[in-house]
Amino acid sequence: MPVETLIPICAAILIVAFLYSSVGHAGASGYIAVMTLFGLAPTVVKPAALVLNILVACLATWQFRQAGHFSWKLFWPFAISSVPFAFLGGYLNLPTQVFKILIGLVLLYSAARFLIRPKPDEEPHSPTKLVSISVGAGLGLLSGLTGVGGGIFLTPLVILMRWARTKTASAVSALFILANSISGLLGNMTTTQQLPFFALPLAIAAILGGSVGSYFGSRHFSSLSIKRLLGIVLTIAGFKLLFT
Repeated sequence: MPVETLIPICAAILIVAFLYSSVGHAGASGYIAVMTLFGLAPTVVKPAALVLNILVACLATWQFRQAGHFSWKLFWPFAISSVPFAFLGGYLNLPTQVFKILIGLVLLYSAARFLIRPKPDEEPHSPTKLVSISVGAGLGLLSGLTGVGGGIFLTPLVILMRWARTKTASAVSALFILANSISGLLGNMTTTQQLPFFALPLAIAAILGGSVGSYFGSRHFSSLSIKRLLGIVLTIAGFKLLFT
């Protein structure tokens, strides 16, 4: 890859990693949009995005957990069903264009909710285990099919349903994304029988952006700021699903 192309890709990856990790996400939808925009082959975009996702999700999980925002009780029912379904989604290669358009519109609606007069956190109430397990299965399948970690769907759902406060939702989503990204990558590799395309400069850019973003998101940004940033993230993800 020529240097004049690599530098702007790395810069874009760094910005995406910073923005997404500040809300507990890892950036797969943003990485996919960047790599698609720069003309990388579709066969390498999905697994490469999942690898970057794993790196940044590790950082976000650590930072939000160290800051005391993680809830195992909320996390495990989502994860127990999402991981096998993320593997299934990564294994399958289905035509998903109409499906992606519908999901993109849902994400844009959620983005508007967070960008236009975001509300302060309200007293949360935990979902039942049956609801959490069912939601986890659906989001895991979406994660594997679309090549993203699933947090882009989980975080707004948890916040809008008032299942947790904003930073707890971010913390839970970070580990949820990590688990689903690993599972989705393994499913993808089972189909392709090869390791994903990867470049060290992209990894360095993602790690730098993810380190700074997750630190500020977990320790310094307010809940309202995170909701606004989440609105921006969801807008990027929504348009990515609609137009790529």
